[in-house]
Amino acid sequence: MGLSFFKSLLGVKADQAVQSSIELYVKWDPTGASEAELKTMEAKLDELGLNVAKARARFTETQKSLDTANVLLHQRMTAADSLQAQIEATTDPARKASLEKSLGTLIGLLEQMTPEVEQGKKDAADAHDFVAQLEDAYSTLGEKLKGARGDLERAQRDMERARLAKDAATERADMARSAAGLGSSGSSVNIALKAMHDAAEKDRQAAEAQNSKAALLKPTTPETDDPNIAAALAGAQGKPTQPQSLSERLAALKNSAA
Repeated sequence: MGLSFFKSLLGVKADQAVQSSIELYVKWDPTGASEAELKTMEAKLDELGLNVAKARARFTETQKSLDTANVLLHQRMTAADSLQAQIEATTDPARKASLEKSLGTLIGLLEQMTPEVEQGKKDAADAHDFVAQLEDAYSTLGEKLKGARGDLERAQRDMERARLAKDAATERADMARSAAGLGSSGSSVNIALKAMHDAAEKDRQAAEAQNSKAALLKPTTPETDDPNIAAALAGAQGKPTQPQSLSERLAALKNSAA
């Protein structure tokens, strides 16, 4: 029984494109990868996953065929031992010749089959290693992508926090500008208050000037204390003089009563 069926899997292993991809995935450094790069590598991961699935399926199918060949090999070996025992036990020449012919045919099959089965075992081991290599590359790339995705998401969160901080800083700056505007308004109010105080001070000064003028024009003490001067001033001002003596006061009352 030939084991050329295993060549299909070996063909996959020999595919230089797959080997190159595996090397690329293992060596890929995701540090600083962009969103577009991550999406590209995620597509490569999907592609690699398909190759892993295909390799597993082919390996499983081939391993089953190899197992079947091993079973047949052992059955033929057992049958050969049985024929050999029958040949040794028989005394019938015709029977013995028939058994020897059958044993020769069986040994010929075993001699052809044994090296193919041995090669199939080696090929199966190589195929198993190839599947393991694919699985390891798939796991490595997956872990790198997961880490890179986490790094990118953290970077995006940092950018969002920076944006929020910038917005908050802008808002604080706007509030500061508003406060500065309010300060200007306050300065205007202060200017108005100063103008009001200045106007009040001006009025106060005008009142003091009027008081000073009144004090200046008010008769001095001697002019009021001296009755003669006061009477003379009253006469000069056209004011009637007030009686001073008792006779003058009596005469004034009589004049009022007449």
